[in-house]
This record gives sequence, C-alpha cells and structure tokens, in this order.
Amino acid sequence: MALLEVKDLHVYYGKIHALKGVSLELGKDQIVTLIGANGAGKSTTLKAISGILGASEGQITYAGEPLRDLAAHHIVGKGIVQVPEGRRIFSRLTVAENLKVGAFLLSDKKWIADAEERVLELFPRIRQRLKQIAGTLSGGEQQMLAIARALMSEPRLLLLDEPSLGLAPLIIKDIFEAIRQLRHSGLTILLVEQMAKQALGVADRAYVLETGLITLEGSGKELLDDPKVKAAYLGAH
Repeated sequence: MALLEVKDLHVYYGKIHALKGVSLELGKDQIVTLIGANGAGKSTTLKAISGILGASEGQITYAGEPLRDLAAHHIVGKGIVQVPEGRRIFSRLTVAENLKVGAFLLSDKKWIADAEERVLELFPRIRQRLKQIAGTLSGGEQQMLAIARALMSEPRLLLLDEPSLGLAPLIIKDIFEAIRQLRHSGLTILLVEQMAKQALGVADRAYVLETGLITLEGSGKELLDDPKVKAAYLGAH
C-alpha cells in the first residue's frame, strides 16, 4: 500500500483550473519527484496535499486515511510537513528559535533535544549559527534552516518545494546530499524541483506535470532517459 495516494485531484484559483485530475503515489521510504515548467501546478499539488489549498474534487489518502478535508495543522500532526518555496524562515528570530518553532508539536524536552541534534548533524553549518539572527544567513543557510525546522517535528513525509531555488551550485550539491541522507534514514520525500537532472537523479519515481496534468511518469532513470524529458527539461536536442 502507498504511504500517500492522490487520485484525480482538481484545484481551482477562482475560475482558473490549476490541477486537472492529478494522480500520483508515494511508497514508504521513497523519493518521488515532480518536475515541470513554471505554472504547471507543482506547488499547487504540494499545497493541496498539506492542506494549505482546498481541492474541489479528488482524493488524498495518507497511510489509508483520507486527508482532503483536514485543516493544515491537523495534517502536520499526522506527520506531513511542507518546506515552502522561498524558504519562509522567521527572519527576525535566531536560528535556534526557528528550530524551536518547528518542534511546536513536541512536548518531551529530550525528544526535542534529540531532534535538534539530528538536524544539526545533517546541517553542521547551522550548528555554528544557532545564536545568529536567521535573516542574516546566506541563502543556502536559510534553505538548510527551512529544511531543519521542518524536520524538528519528526515528520514521516516531507514535501520539498524548489529547495535549490536561487542557490549556488556547491550549496545545491549539499542540499541534494542531505535529501539522499534523509531518504536513507527512512523519510519519505515528495520533491518539487526545476533542476530536473538533479531531481530525477535522486528519485525512485517521478512525474512530469504540464498545465495541471500528469503527462509522463516512471522511475527517475526512465525519465532521465526519455527523449521528451531530455528535450524539454534537460537541455538536450
């Protein structure tokens, strides 16, 4: 059974039909990648899963339980956490305070301390900046903090929206290495990413989304080798 299953999902922004019957599955401990051009509906899909946006039709099932009509904070409580595009850290708080915000669902102090130690091992640069105001971090460090903050709630499913956006190549390499490590630790990840080559390279399964419709699906390797994907997203002709 899939950990997350989306069936025939339709989402509107007013009269704009943003998602037109999207269906996808994530198995436990998998990285599933969703690629597509700007405006294809990738972020909308994540927001519908996390409860930020309401869907007009379709089903979202997590561990066999329907999610579609649940409020976003209840969905977080079930172990699904989204790292939004653009990071959205609390820029006036310190790094340590941002991490504590991420742990708001946890009450056990030892559990919180253990969760913090795990994210600091994953992102050692963040450990060096715990007392620093988050808004003064570099873009790459802010992205690491955004992911670390999400991990503080001990999710089972992580929704990552464009984690490489605006980052230098070396930082992007570090972010994708962290994504690999998280997958090996037992976390399931749905990754939305415009850097198709890197995203498909880490993916167990992948989908191509175009104007609100899934047009291709397969393993990450299958889509890397697909001529249509190469032409549209990998710069090949």
